[in-house]
Amino acid sequence: MNANGGRFHGRRTLLARLDHELAQVTATGRGRMLDVRGRRQVGKSRLLTHFVETRNRPYLYTTAVKNASAHAHLAGLTRDALAATTPLPEASVVFASPPASWDEFFGRLRLSLERSPAVVVVDEFPWAVEADPTLEGTLQNAWDRTLENLPVLLVVVGSDVAMMERLTEHDRPLFGRAGIVVVRPFDPSECAELLGPGSTAVAAFDAHLVTGGSPRLLGRLAASGTAEDFVREQLRDETSDLAVMAQLTLDAEFPPDSQARRILSAIGSAEVGPVSFSRVTHTMDGDTTTVQTAVTRGLKVLAGVGGVVAADLPIGAAPNSRLRRYRVADSYLRFWFRFVGPQLANIARGRGDLAVDAFGRGWQAWRGKAVEPVVREAVLRLAPDLGPLSDVDAVGGWWNRDNSTEVDVVAAHGRQVRAVGSVKWCTTTPLSADDAAALRRAQQVVPGAADAALLAVCPAGAADDAGMDLVLRADDLLGAWGGGRS
Repeated sequence: MNANGGRFHGRRTLLARLDHELAQVTATGRGRMLDVRGRRQVGKSRLLTHFVETRNRPYLYTTAVKNASAHAHLAGLTRDALAATTPLPEASVVFASPPASWDEFFGRLRLSLERSPAVVVVDEFPWAVEADPTLEGTLQNAWDRTLENLPVLLVVVGSDVAMMERLTEHDRPLFGRAGIVVVRPFDPSECAELLGPGSTAVAAFDAHLVTGGSPRLLGRLAASGTAEDFVREQLRDETSDLAVMAQLTLDAEFPPDSQARRILSAIGSAEVGPVSFSRVTHTMDGDTTTVQTAVTRGLKVLAGVGGVVAADLPIGAAPNSRLRRYRVADSYLRFWFRFVGPQLANIARGRGDLAVDAFGRGWQAWRGKAVEPVVREAVLRLAPDLGPLSDVDAVGGWWNRDNSTEVDVVAAHGRQVRAVGSVKWCTTTPLSADDAAALRRAQQVVPGAADAALLAVCPAGAADDAGMDLVLRADDLLGAWGGGRS
């Protein structure tokens, strides 16, 4: 349930997409299929439940259950058909008894769809396929023979991102039949909306860093007050959402004893910022060649499966550069690996106070680095309206081999650097003249940046004598997603 009495928040773009698809079904009388995917607890079910219950169209929303038989799924589907607030036409007759097979279900569905346009949602579709591997082919046949010619918006939903991606590959039955909709966590603007009109832009970014934009965690945070209050409260309970949700997600995709999990832990547990390839390998046991090979393979898997790990390069570096750094892409998982996972044993034995103390010691430094990828995305979004950055097509950071020089933000058009920037995530102290002088020194080291504009990113702004060309506060950054705060 969301905060504020369970109200539905955000998702305007996704709802507009669903409305468009349903309008096309209604206008043409022909079916459309959607493949809706996204990581667990990202709000897919909440989105689709809101959609079917507010569009005044007949619908069937059913959810498969892990490890249940096909017979159990079909029986549950029958119950769901009768429980809808706006059921399919003649549902009480058509689904008076459970169908014996998926083929029979699609046949019965045809009888309802001949009477009225409708929406049919099969949530956790991969679990239904797991129980009956013929389901994909059965759905393909039913779609091609009849359902595509009827006014139905058929939505299959899954949290196993890798499997959902495979469903639409060229050698699978549903290839070319389903449009793809990806449900991502709430962006910072949506976090601000959920927190309410009394929140600040900085509070929205803090909430995003801690929760990763998870609607469930955001609802809990909104009820607690600040992000720091929320974390302190949650760290005292081993069964809290903050502690448990990441474990469930990780255990489902990367078992604790897997190489991928060990690599994730090595990346996420860094005290501050991303880590190098060598830093990851140094945490692994085994001879150098074997470890390097295993880590290389593991990183490819983690970068590919839903982008769990992000690989960053300095702006202008070659794709095969050894300067690559790695970070956990989802900020909630990144936060969990840094502040929650290492403290689970303490929390379980009733010493949550130790976890709270560790959080207090590391939060400010971690936060200052963790916000940088979000800042870079915001700058890229804002660039068309930022004068000297209007033609920017890439925003990242820059660092040299020995890390003696590092620039938080580099905005470029091709190989031409338009701006270099410093991120000082502080609400009370503006970016100073000394900070600006350090940025100017670094500017001379960045290739092609001699004439670049100087950018300050700081919630408290920049001092008058800093001489910055552009200054972005937290409110400005939040506006990159369409939701500034006054």
